[in-house]
Amino acid sequence: MSWSPSLVPGGVHDTVYLVVDCFGDRCVWREADIYGTDLETVISDLMSGQYGDPPCLVAFNATEHWSHDVTAGIAAEIKYRCDRSDDDVPAWLEDFMHRHVSPEKQLALRLGQ
Repeated sequence: MSWSPSLVPGGVHDTVYLVVDCFGDRCVWREADIYGTDLETVISDLMSGQYGDPPCLVAFNATEHWSHDVTAGIAAEIKYRCDRSDDDVPAWLEDFMHRHVSPEKQLALRLGQ
C-alpha cells in the first residue's frame, strides 16, 4: 500500500464544524479560517450575527472517519446558553431557532370527566 499525505492539517483540532449559509436563493459553504472551525468559534459567530441564514451545520472528523448534521444540537446549545444567562435569542437567529429547536411540549389538561 502506498503512503499518501493526510488531508487534515497538523495541529488543527480533530473535529471541524462548517456552516452552510444562504443568501436569498443561493446557499454556500461559508469560508472559515482553519483555526476558526471549532465548536465554540462557530457558536460565537452565530450568536454575533456572522451568518445570514444558516440552514445546516455539519461536524466532521477525518481522523475518526465520521460526519454528522449538528444543526439541531447547536441550536439547542444556543437556546440553553441564552436561557442560562437570561438573555433573549438574538433577533437574527430567531428563524434558525424556530426551524431547529423543538418547541417545549405542553401537556394537555383533562377538563372534567
